[in-house]
Amino acid sequence: MVTVKSVGYTGWKVVGVAPENAVTLNNIKTHLLIAFVIAFILFLLAITNSYISSKITIPIKKLERSVNKIEEGNLGLEIDTGGSYEIRHLGKSIQNMAGQIQVLMDDIVSEHEDKRRKEFDALQSQINPHFLYNTLDIIVWMIENEKPEQAVKVVIALARFFRISLSKGKSIITLGDELEHVRNYLMIQQMRYKNKFTYSIEAPEELLGLASLKLMLQPMVENAIYHGMEFMDGEGEIRIRAWRAEGDLYISIEDNGLGMTEEQVKGLFEPESGREPRFGGRRGASGSSGIGVKNVNERIRLYFGPDYGLSIWSEPDEGTRVTAHLPAVDYSCIREDGTLVKIEDQQGKEKPHDQK
Repeated sequence: MVTVKSVGYTGWKVVGVAPENAVTLNNIKTHLLIAFVIAFILFLLAITNSYISSKITIPIKKLERSVNKIEEGNLGLEIDTGGSYEIRHLGKSIQNMAGQIQVLMDDIVSEHEDKRRKEFDALQSQINPHFLYNTLDIIVWMIENEKPEQAVKVVIALARFFRISLSKGKSIITLGDELEHVRNYLMIQQMRYKNKFTYSIEAPEELLGLASLKLMLQPMVENAIYHGMEFMDGEGEIRIRAWRAEGDLYISIEDNGLGMTEEQVKGLFEPESGREPRFGGRRGASGSSGIGVKNVNERIRLYFGPDYGLSIWSEPDEGTRVTAHLPAVDYSCIREDGTLVKIEDQQGKEKPHDQK
């Protein structure tokens, strides 16, 4: 390849001669350089794009995972609020919304529990007119038959029975008062049925100061009398016993009455057609308190927690044993409004689920 160039006004010419191979090699080098520069620019653009995308997409993915966990019900989850201002603002907004939902849910649960407490308290405050009328008839009969000493005993027992039933509107009382309440009830019923049954109450002295649910035992004893012994042959026996095991309080009411089948026991915790079955599979016996096993069990779980409640053992013609499982909490832990301080605040260990 020959190149000729004139120089100024001299008239001289510069002649350049280059082999064709050398020209081709320079062209290849130039093309390679251009390709390398383009590839390098594209590489820088890819890295820049990846960095920018990661700064946007990674916080969004984390935010999405947090929202999915919130959808599963974990409203107390701490949401990752990283990334740009917009993403941080969105994360904080979702966090605030989840907190407000949690507060609203807590309020709804609290209101529902308060409503259930009031319903149960209204139910337990109902005084059975049949029991009151029958007791007054017993007193009148004793006075007419010149048995004033026995009439005085019945009046005193009746007064103590109603005094504990009221308990200044409190739903939680001491175990000693609850046992005294059921003792007065048994005394009156024993006189009414003319010693058709005997009873015994066993409770260590150190347990009498523990917290107990008011009107928890009397419905169970009433069921034992009306449905377990009223139509049985021979003398009935009711045994009430309280003991402490594994840090919890257990109270059993055992009778030697007619007993129940396994299906009848299950039915006590499952309302049928808006009405609740009673002991022995019979309904509507005279003098029934209307406070059934299911209601007592729900009251225990409502006031003390889902780990507690009633368990029932029964065999036909063998008898029935109802066991109430409560936390062993001193009565000094009761609030002024008569409700119990949360169990987890009093005892740091997890409660056993097995009932004795």
